[in-house]
Amino acid sequence: MNELLPTLLIVDDEKATRDGLRRALEEHFDVYLAADERSAGAILEAEKIDLVLTDLKLGGDNGMKILEQCQALSPQPLTVMMTAYGSVDTAVEAMKRGAYDYVTKPVNIDKLEMLLLRALRSRNIETENRQLRQQIDKRHGLEALIGSSPRMTEILDLIRQVADTKATVLIQGESGTGKELIANAIHNLSARKTKPLLAVHCAALSPQLLESELFGHEKGAFTGAFEKRIGRFEQASHGTLFLDEIGEIDTATQVKLLRILGEHKFERVGGNKTIDTDVRLIAATNKKLALMVKEGTFREDLFYRINVIKIELPPLRERKEDIPLLAAAFLAEFCKENNKPNLSLSPAAQEALQCYNWPGNVRELRTAIEHGVVLCRDKEILLKDLPPAIKNNDTPPLRGNSLNLTEMEKTSIVRALEQCDQNRTAAAKLLGISRRTLHRKLNEYRLE
Repeated sequence: MNELLPTLLIVDDEKATRDGLRRALEEHFDVYLAADERSAGAILEAEKIDLVLTDLKLGGDNGMKILEQCQALSPQPLTVMMTAYGSVDTAVEAMKRGAYDYVTKPVNIDKLEMLLLRALRSRNIETENRQLRQQIDKRHGLEALIGSSPRMTEILDLIRQVADTKATVLIQGESGTGKELIANAIHNLSARKTKPLLAVHCAALSPQLLESELFGHEKGAFTGAFEKRIGRFEQASHGTLFLDEIGEIDTATQVKLLRILGEHKFERVGGNKTIDTDVRLIAATNKKLALMVKEGTFREDLFYRINVIKIELPPLRERKEDIPLLAAAFLAEFCKENNKPNLSLSPAAQEALQCYNWPGNVRELRTAIEHGVVLCRDKEILLKDLPPAIKNNDTPPLRGNSLNLTEMEKTSIVRALEQCDQNRTAAAKLLGISRRTLHRKLNEYRLE
């Protein structure tokens, strides 16, 4: 068979019909023929079939059973049913059960050919859309959240659990810990992922500008409002709105935000028309909102509205076992970006990364690795290639009962293999190293 053509299985208990359809369609398809349910099932199991054209009545067999066989496959072939005029109701029932379409006998070959090609195009578009969604998920989903420490494992599990709900999420953590990555992952794992995800950095805007940014304004609402503006709550309808540094918003905006969370309604600044919106809110802050409530600078009722699900991101200094994984991922990223060969970290550079306390958290680590890649002149990044704050750090290395770098690397490898069901290729990709390097590490640490 010609592998360049899509595959078509024709199932009919009349040999003349099978052969006639094959001759008419073989220009556009690699055609397989079957006379009954059993032989059709054997072909479906042995070959990758794109389309199935089957009669509803196959002597003692039933075309519905072939439809069921197709639906049990992955990927599923598209099924088109053939039926006599008196059995159209049965064909319609087949479509309700998942058939793509049906044709009546005697078959009009030109119309059948157009129908099959249209079905194939539909299948290809669906496949492309699925691949695109997978690429988006890979770029913005859990794959972007690197870490196998117990704290990160708990956070990843919580994200999976809450993503496809409507619950408001509050992400707390120091600057640079990856709060926006968490928001991206939640959105892209939810049913809203095909709708907008919009971010507003509250600390960067004055109270008046923030109110206009969130709720929009009518023309002439204030000095400089020369035209109507649609706010983020309207733009993000049926999607997700991420409010970064929500602790910075003023009291008046807090009141408006409280109303929209309770009633899903608001008015633009300077307007009196009530607007409905369906937005999932994710908020983030590096401040202790509970303390701000006690101090009277943040409304208690709003705090409870946004604190339905809280995700507390640990600083990097509290999950140092994740540093090798993070460093390897950033190393691969910046080597590719700067057209450099696959670099490694020297033992001294690795120890320096492990001893440093990372006040800037993951963001600072990422910058440090980029700094090292740019300055590296050999096959490995040396201590002298790292930023001054890291290479001149005099914090003593981990000793005694603490995990040293070797133990952390061993732990990361073991966890990566467990996460990938012992698939070494996948584990190497997760760790950001080559399969050969992983094999060498397994021998070195006697993890075979």
